[in-house]
Amino acid sequence: MEKEIVQLNSIADYCKYCGFELLHPLVAVVNMAEASRNYPDGKLNFGVYALWLKQGVGCSIKYGRRNYDYQEGTVVSFAPGQVVRVEPNDGVSASAIGLLFHPDLIHGTSLGRKIERYSFFSYNDAEALHLSERERTQYLSIIENIR
Repeated sequence: MEKEIVQLNSIADYCKYCGFELLHPLVAVVNMAEASRNYPDGKLNFGVYALWLKQGVGCSIKYGRRNYDYQEGTVVSFAPGQVVRVEPNDGVSASAIGLLFHPDLIHGTSLGRKIERYSFFSYNDAEALHLSERERTQYLSIIENIR
């Protein structure tokens, strides 16, 4: 039997679903290693933008109709309205650091007008952004500054 799709329409929905404290209604920095609730096997409909730095092999992701092409140390991204299927790997917790933001955060800005041009948010390009060690370090530094 097909499981229902969990709707995560806001930062508050996402924080509540994973057991994170809501610190801001439009943006969140989360570390899945600190989640009080890990993703169950199932489908999630993101209503927010999400950029994840994958740090382990805790789960597999099906994005659109294909498996997401990623490895440890890559950035995986989702746009509002996209559905992903998260499949936990046997006994291994998800390990990723994410930056999530609601579309209202960038509405009316230059980024808001251009974000659809970034192909890494597209179902048509189910491939992660592969980062160098330097880029991973910079990503983590930026995330920590936002946090």
